[in-house]
Formats: sequence, C-alpha cells, structure tokens
Amino acid sequence: MLVISIQSQVVHGHVGNSAAAYAIQAEGVNVAAVPTTLLSNHPRYPSLRGRVLETELIADLLKGVEERGLVDEAAVLVTGYLGSPGNAAVIADFVERARTRNAKLVYLCDPVIGDDGRVYVADGILDVVRHRLLPAANLTTPNQFELELLSGVTTADAQGLSAACAVLAGAGRTDVVATGCTLADTAAGQVETILCAGGRLSRFATLRLPIRPYGTGDLLTGLIAAHLAKGEAMESAVRLAVDTIFAVLVRTQEAGSAEMRLVPLPRTPRKP
Repeated sequence: MLVISIQSQVVHGHVGNSAAAYAIQAEGVNVAAVPTTLLSNHPRYPSLRGRVLETELIADLLKGVEERGLVDEAAVLVTGYLGSPGNAAVIADFVERARTRNAKLVYLCDPVIGDDGRVYVADGILDVVRHRLLPAANLTTPNQFELELLSGVTTADAQGLSAACAVLAGAGRTDVVATGCTLADTAAGQVETILCAGGRLSRFATLRLPIRPYGTGDLLTGLIAAHLAKGEAMESAVRLAVDTIFAVLVRTQEAGSAEMRLVPLPRTPRKP
C-alpha cells in the first residue's frame, strides 16, 4: 500500500505533508512525500523562513518518483498546496501521466486555495486547479469557501451544497468532501464534513471547538487517502478520518496548544 502525497512541508507544526505523511504512516500505509515548499512554519506566524521550491526541482523529484516505479505501486495520489503556478503546471502534467500509467490509481485533489473568504495562493494556481486538476480527480476535499469559489454556487443550505458539488463533479466522476461546513440546518455549536457522492449527501457533524489550529484539512485529506489505500469504502474512509481529527482537536484543546497535538495518532474504532 502506497500513497504519493505532493504538498507543502514545514519544520515546525503540522501542515501539508508535515501533517499528512505521519498520519498515513501511522495508519500502516507507506507514503512517498514530495514537498512543494520547505518553510520554517505556517505563513500566519509573525515570521517565516524558507521558500517555495523551484519548479525545476519539483519536476526532477516527480521524475524520480516515476523512475522508481512508485506510480505503478501507488493506490492513491494526493495533491495539496502547490506553491507556484509553475509548480502547479508540472504537478498537473505528472497527475495526467500517472492516471494514464496506472488506471487503478485514485487521485485525491485537495484544492488548497484559501479560507475565511480570502484567496491566499499565487495568481495562476486557481486556473490550474479548476481546469486541469479537478477534472482529473476521483475525489476533492475543498473547504466551504473553496467549494463556493470553484463552483460559483452559494452553499447556505443542503440544496445549495449539492448544487455546488454537482458543478465540481462534472460528468459525475468526482466525489466531493466539503469540510468546515455550516449550513442553515446545521445544529448550533456544530460543524460538518459532508460527502457528496452519486448525488447523495452523507453528513458527519462534530462539536465546533473554540480552537483553529493549522493543518486540519491536510490531516483530513491524508487520513482519507490512507483509509482508501487500505480498501475502505468512501463513506467509511471519511467517517474514520473525521473521528480521528476530532480526537486530535480535543487533545489539542486540552493541551492549550496552537499546533495540533498529532502524536501519537488517536485510534478510532470502526462503527458498524
């Protein structure tokens, strides 16, 4: 079992592959982690060191992934934070080659674009996500803001969310996991992760805790990828991932930590 995960890497904290890679391994799945950045910490800290990695380096690393036969071995391919338009383009090229080479490969696109009403990626990345990566994806995991931005549909209620997911699904090839959702009928004090597959919504609600550590979306994506690689059905994979993240957040709140308390990864029982 192998997941190829292409996203950011930080020295301090748990975002991008610095969240996903450990979680995937803790679930018993091997991971080939390709960095798109090497940063000291999440950009929302007062200072930031490191940089977005050069497009030539990303292309070279991805060529190495292909040369080692990892595309043939992988069950799931994940893309997250891309870093630059050049990186986005060479990663899209890699996704296309990988999908052609391994017909069984599940491609999970986490369209890391923005949050809280703000786009925080470089100009040009959105176009690559919208026109090249999403059409190739089996599954995408936008937050509620990204879902609205990519679809052009307001998601105030379940009907709107279904319509937005239908836009992203295209011809029905792409399932959508919408994260951090608050809809008109969401219970007070809760937040939802919503799977839209085959036109049907599966809703997973948890308490909304008064903390917002970085990297929860990256962790969710990594956990879903790991469970899919192990053969879990889509709905089960999402439910298990949501349960684990909530356990991590409870631990993080209890510790009073600004960063997720990820280690050791909580074990969540499978529900019938």
